[in-house]
Amino acid sequence: MIPGMNPKQLKQMERQMKKMGMKMEDLQGVKEVIIRFEDKELVIPDADVNVMNVMGQETYQITGTAVEKGINVEIDILAEDIELIASQANVSLEEAENVLKETNGDLAEAILKLSD
Repeated sequence: MIPGMNPKQLKQMERQMKKMGMKMEDLQGVKEVIIRFEDKELVIPDADVNVMNVMGQETYQITGTAVEKGINVEIDILAEDIELIASQANVSLEEAENVLKETNGDLAEAILKLSD
């Protein structure tokens, strides 16, 4: 349950938790835990996960080594937007599309960038 704790201490802790209305148990069969942020993920393979229930509120404790991974977000750029940028900035469709990708689909920023 808790790394480094001997069985006698563990039993004492379980008794104290039970007196306070707390219940803690291990989740079995967890393969990995993923915590997603806007721009990255923390992946914890082979994580040990404990669930503690206190008055109906569940708290999860995760133990393991996290690996940080970046997230590549692909933006959908509409053909109409590409044509609009190409005509406004007098550039090719390919160049307009590339600048739209660089500016994350921001039309005004793309036009300004191509106008410089």
